[in-house]
Amino acid sequence: MTTATTTVPYTLTRVGTVMEPDPSNPHEVAGVLNPASGRTPDGRLHLLPRLVAEGNVSRVGLAEVELTDGVPTGVRRRGEVLAPDEGWERGAANAGVEDPRTTWVPSLGAAGTHVMTYVAYGPLGPKPALAVSTDLEHWTRLGPVQMAYQPDLDTDLNLFPNKDVVWFPEVVPDPDGVPSYAVLHRPMWDLGWIRPGETTHLPAGVDDERPGIWISYVEAAAAQADLSALTRPRKHRVLAMPEFDFEALKIGAGPPPVRVAEGWLLLHHGVVGYVPPGFDPTTQQVSYAAGAMLLDPEDPSRVLARTSEPLMSPETDDERTGVVSNVVFPTAIEEVDGVTYVFYGMADAKIGVARLERLR
Repeated sequence: MTTATTTVPYTLTRVGTVMEPDPSNPHEVAGVLNPASGRTPDGRLHLLPRLVAEGNVSRVGLAEVELTDGVPTGVRRRGEVLAPDEGWERGAANAGVEDPRTTWVPSLGAAGTHVMTYVAYGPLGPKPALAVSTDLEHWTRLGPVQMAYQPDLDTDLNLFPNKDVVWFPEVVPDPDGVPSYAVLHRPMWDLGWIRPGETTHLPAGVDDERPGIWISYVEAAAAQADLSALTRPRKHRVLAMPEFDFEALKIGAGPPPVRVAEGWLLLHHGVVGYVPPGFDPTTQQVSYAAGAMLLDPEDPSRVLARTSEPLMSPETDDERTGVVSNVVFPTAIEEVDGVTYVFYGMADAKIGVARLERLR
């Protein structure tokens, strides 16, 4: 987890807002935010936004990105692709399939597979789950993610809420050099929300209770033989912890890592402020900003560099005022005509887009 002193030579520049709630749709009245993305077999770019109804019930929608002179400027809604239909995605007073992230993995399946991670907000709070698709419209659930037991951690990672789960798009070496698919995730160690009076339980070797980014692996051969192997990651280790002022409270992964000249570029969010017990985002007094890391292509668990200042912080009205104010939350990254765009949640209410550029 050692960070080198080299810089991260990338910038984010705002382009505009591409999606906001449709007041006539009851499934959107509480916000559209934090989208995944991908292309349908005909090459058309789509977002898969989180749609929030009253009562904080979330679904995953599908919206084709509209371009003006090659620049994303809006969307055309194409319906919904995932709802909290399974019992483990619902509780007595909550339900949701939240914050999807999708990675196109060309080496999975006969012609490639979209792998979606999402947060199943069920009886025990937020837990990661997986679904797969070849066309973005029809999704097959693989089920909840079950982290393999690892004795040296002296705990079961499945006890804990977990968010910000995202896959690398290519096979990478695991810590033992085995070709694998790597996944990033963000466990949270305080169990007091589910068992009043319970304390924070840290894995062996971890002395910072703030949520950070972890990396785990699934052997490529196993996943290529059976996609359900993706639900059983192993070889867990810490990738990065909060380190700079804009990350003082916690950090989490953003869009799928992108291969660049320097290695793997990972956009992430850093959070400052106060989060009370529980998982009601409207009670938080926080600020979310976007940062970036470069990961070693030969060992993606090694951080080569990271931004000490955010690439983008809440500044516009749409980013500063919403369901949760002061939020810039990057979740999707796509290239259009040679230009890279990042789609991000704005104050848990709307979706914005920014241009990602390399400094010359």
